[in-house]
Amino acid sequence: MTTALPADALKGTRIGVSVGTSADLPSLGLDEARFRTNLGELVRLLLSAGASLAYGGNLRQDGYTGLLLDQVREVAPASRPLLHCLAWYEHRSAPLSELATRREEFARHGEMVCLSVDGEPVDPAEGRGEEPVPESDPATRARALTGMRRHLAGRVDGQLLLGGKRDGFLGSLPGLLEEALLALEAGRPCYLAAAFGGVTADIARTLGAEAAPDAPRAPDTASPDPDPDLDPRLVDGLRRLRALMDEPGRAGHLPKGLTNGLTTQENRVLTGTRSPLEIASLTAVGVERLRGRV
Repeated sequence: MTTALPADALKGTRIGVSVGTSADLPSLGLDEARFRTNLGELVRLLLSAGASLAYGGNLRQDGYTGLLLDQVREVAPASRPLLHCLAWYEHRSAPLSELATRREEFARHGEMVCLSVDGEPVDPAEGRGEEPVPESDPATRARALTGMRRHLAGRVDGQLLLGGKRDGFLGSLPGLLEEALLALEAGRPCYLAAAFGGVTADIARTLGAEAAPDAPRAPDTASPDPDPDLDPRLVDGLRRLRALMDEPGRAGHLPKGLTNGLTTQENRVLTGTRSPLEIASLTAVGVERLRGRV
C-alpha cells in the first residue's frame, strides 16, 4: 500500500487548513487524541508532497497551531512552509515582548502575520506598548475573525476542512463554515473531510455530498422552523452557503457548486474517509486538475 504522495505532487501549492474541535467524535467512536493523530499524519503527507500550508489560529502551545508546527519541524524544517495568521484581538492580547519572541521562533519554520481588524497586515507594535491590549467587544472580535479568514482565502490554492464547532464559537458564523463561504466566494476550491463530523459534515450534506454514513445529520436549513436548540448563526450560515451554491454558473456542478476538480464519486470518497492518505491524495488530485497538471 502506498504510504506517501509523490514528492512534488503539491509543489508550488498552498493549502489552507481549516480544522476545529468536532463534538461528534464520541458518537463516531473517536476522541480528540485520535483526531489529532489523523490530522498530524495528514499534514505530514501534504508537506512531504511539497505543499505549503496556511492556518489562522492563536498562540496557545496546546492548540492546532502547535500541532502543525511540530509536523513542519519534523518533515520540512528548512522550507518555511507554514503561514500562520493572527487575528487583531489575538496578537493584541499578548505582551509585546512575548509576541516578538514567538514571531522570531516561528520565522525559522514559516511566516507569522499579524492582521488589522479588517484583515490587513499590520505592525503589531504600532499604537501600543508592552502590556496586552485585550479586545472585549464581541462585535470587534467577530469582525477581526472575518478579516483574518478573508485574508487567508486570498492566499491559498485550496481549502481543506475537518471537524469544526457548531456552537460556542466567537465569530459571526461557525469558523469553518465562514472559511468555506469566503473560500468559495473567492473562487477557491474546498475539500471536505467530513467523516470526522462537526460543521464540515453539515457543509457536505448542505452541498449534497455523501458524508460518512454514521455522521450526525446536518441541520435542516430548508425548514421555516429550524430546531430551536441550534445556534441561529449556524442555520443562517448554511442557508447562505446554499444560496451561494444556487447562483448561476455553480448549480450544475455535483456536489452542488463544489467545483474542486474532483468527480462526484471522488467527492463521496473524500467526505466518507478518515484515511489521511486518501484525504491528502484526493486533495492533491483536485488541486492539480484545476491547475492543469493532471
